[in-house]
Amino acid sequence: MASELHALTLAGIPRVREGDDIAALITDALQRAGLTLQSGDVLVIAQKIVSKAEGRLVALARVTPSVRAQTLATEVDKDPRLVELILQESTEVVRHRKNVLVVAHRNGYVLANAGIDASNVGKGDDDSHVLLLPEDSDRSCREIRRKLAERTGVEIAVVINDSLGRAWRNGTVGTALGAAGLPALLDLAGTPDLFGRKLRTTEVGIADEIAATASLLMGQAGEGTPAVLLRGLKLPARDGSAQELIRPREIDLFR
Repeated sequence: MASELHALTLAGIPRVREGDDIAALITDALQRAGLTLQSGDVLVIAQKIVSKAEGRLVALARVTPSVRAQTLATEVDKDPRLVELILQESTEVVRHRKNVLVVAHRNGYVLANAGIDASNVGKGDDDSHVLLLPEDSDRSCREIRRKLAERTGVEIAVVINDSLGRAWRNGTVGTALGAAGLPALLDLAGTPDLFGRKLRTTEVGIADEIAATASLLMGQAGEGTPAVLLRGLKLPARDGSAQELIRPREIDLFR
């Protein structure tokens, strides 16, 4: 898929606040770096700056927990106000025990705490504010992609990534929450292997692989690198979405 892949960090993006134009911030960062977008480029953007720009920062002091949230909070030993937000953002509690609350997010992702996080939210370190995932990460990708095309005259692919845990594996990995301008899932059925044998059921979560690649450069703590440009990928010309990566419940053998 790439004979030579280049990963370029976009430095100098300021702290994002509600109402900021992500496409404008990216364009400015590209200009400072002396970079020009090219057809086939993939821009990976950290979920946190998208959520901040979309006003998804919530003060816990303004949250009133329901009876259900209070009961569940006792079982998982979490702040009832946080649990209330998790329930509001989810459609199902998948698993829970002390210190663990795994839910199905209303956008389909199965993850801990509905992706709600207090790290790097820019409101001190007292956990008084938390950041929710974007309302619709695929829609956010489409909008950023559209604005970048208007500003630069070049259509590229856009992925929003976040670090998520995985079933059966320790450690978080960069994962695509949203995608636009590229196929998020590649079906390789019918493609011959090295010996000419045709693959039957192989699917590649290419958007997740892209998200994980960018996460290596973004870091997980205070690195302050919320955008990475990948150049050199050769992907089929199809405009997909991260929804392709979500396994339908009816074929999910573990729920």
